[in-house]
Amino acid sequence: MNDKLKNNSFIRQAGILVIAGIVVKIIGTLYRSPLSAIIGDLGNGYYAPAFNTYLIILTISSYSIPTAVSKVVSQRLALKEYRNAQRVFVCAIYYVLVVGVIASLVLFFFADLFVEPNSAKVLRVFTPTIVLYGFLGVLRGYFQAHKTMVQTSISQILEQITNATVSVLAAYLLIRSVGNANANTKAVYGAAGSAIGTGSGVLVALLFMWAVYMLNRKGIYAKIKRDKTKHVETYSEIYKVIILMVTPIILSSFIYNANTMVNQTVFIKMLIHFKGMTETDISTMFGVFSQKAVVLANIPIAIGAAMSSAMIPTISSAYAKGELTSINDKIASGIRTTMLVSIPAAVGLAVLAEPIVWLLFPQKNSVLLTSNLLRGMSITVIFYQISTISNGVLQGIGKVNRPVINASISLIIQTMVLVPMLIYTDLNIYALVIATIVYSFSICALNQLGVKKYLGYKQEYLKTFIAPLASSLLMGIIAFGTYEGIYYFINSNSISLVMSILMAVIVYFTAIIKIGGVKEEELIGMPKGYLIIKLAKRVKLL
Repeated sequence: MNDKLKNNSFIRQAGILVIAGIVVKIIGTLYRSPLSAIIGDLGNGYYAPAFNTYLIILTISSYSIPTAVSKVVSQRLALKEYRNAQRVFVCAIYYVLVVGVIASLVLFFFADLFVEPNSAKVLRVFTPTIVLYGFLGVLRGYFQAHKTMVQTSISQILEQITNATVSVLAAYLLIRSVGNANANTKAVYGAAGSAIGTGSGVLVALLFMWAVYMLNRKGIYAKIKRDKTKHVETYSEIYKVIILMVTPIILSSFIYNANTMVNQTVFIKMLIHFKGMTETDISTMFGVFSQKAVVLANIPIAIGAAMSSAMIPTISSAYAKGELTSINDKIASGIRTTMLVSIPAAVGLAVLAEPIVWLLFPQKNSVLLTSNLLRGMSITVIFYQISTISNGVLQGIGKVNRPVINASISLIIQTMVLVPMLIYTDLNIYALVIATIVYSFSICALNQLGVKKYLGYKQEYLKTFIAPLASSLLMGIIAFGTYEGIYYFINSNSISLVMSILMAVIVYFTAIIKIGGVKEEELIGMPKGYLIIKLAKRVKLL
């Protein structure tokens, strides 16, 4: 198989995760609309700190397991050491069991130390999910190491569908169960219902992945029987490798997520102590930011996360064989493919922020605020995409400490920006947007410098950034004009938005091909690329 075919295969596998990631984000966004209507901005405000704290504990215990398992197992599979690969899998299962149980107990008994009292009640509901997610992470990482993303993608979609369904239903039933209780109590119960949905989704995904593993077990053990590897690693050796691999990734992921935690803590504490605001008012404001604006901005960011997940085992295998040219080609293809979607997505979010918010979160008292926050957050889509991919590259080549250092530096910089803004200005929630932009840009730049240092990677700009940006700006102008024009005549936000998005897709697709931003050989490597090429040729674009 030549390098171009290998590269196309890598992009195709990444594309499977990308599509799944986007579907997951869309489902997650759509269910947030009825959920927000049920629990309100106050309920979102209690849920967000609990969820962010849960993510921190999950990161420390098992969130990094898929990446670590994928990397360690893929290295052994590349050398056809099937027996050692299976022993890594078994060790990882026991590792997440022990660490997950300890983390769950800490979270349950010390919840009040992490968040405010009302959020602590919600936080305790998350505790069983930590153990379940550990097992799920091991199975996902194991199959990703085999360079097949289908199982992970399906499990992610099942997880989110279950999460959406149970969250809305549980929130509704729990709020009804407290009858005529005050708004504060209803908000807590509604937020707890959403937390139950998260755990239910993880459980369903775990059951699916375990079923897939059992179906493949016969083939796995057949390879192990044929394995002629002389050195069979001991369990103590494997645990040492897992711990050495997981620890830096945990630190990196911890600091990535700590950014949200630090922002949340600084924001709440500063406004309480320096501005004299109440927990209820602050929680309502923070709920709009974290559960509406951030949720919408995170939809396209799924692309970078999927590309990074697909890159790690591929780059790890290539690095073990010394194929540096192949690695740099994959980095270039990964970033270019991601930017083809991310840049127009960022422009679209900025231009159509208010119509999108009206469609998904039509609570009148927060539409304008959410729209303004989303416009500000749109630029972070591009920075986070690049930093996520470069983070995966650095982990894939074994430079796992570099992302930790970069994330730490970025966290310090953004905190130094955030604190004085909260103390000396009236920006309040907008200060969080500015701090997030600073953080995303900083970590993007530092990670890219790391990739250049260790791999000699030189970023191509014209096709990767300039062409998509030029096409996206034209798209944004046309999309905005289309929306305003149609809305003027029919006064329907949903119809105007759908038509403007369709027009945006047509304009961008036409412009990016006409200016040479993407070639036929690049399209063929994407999921359903042949259909895109067929369509482009039919309308005389190729």
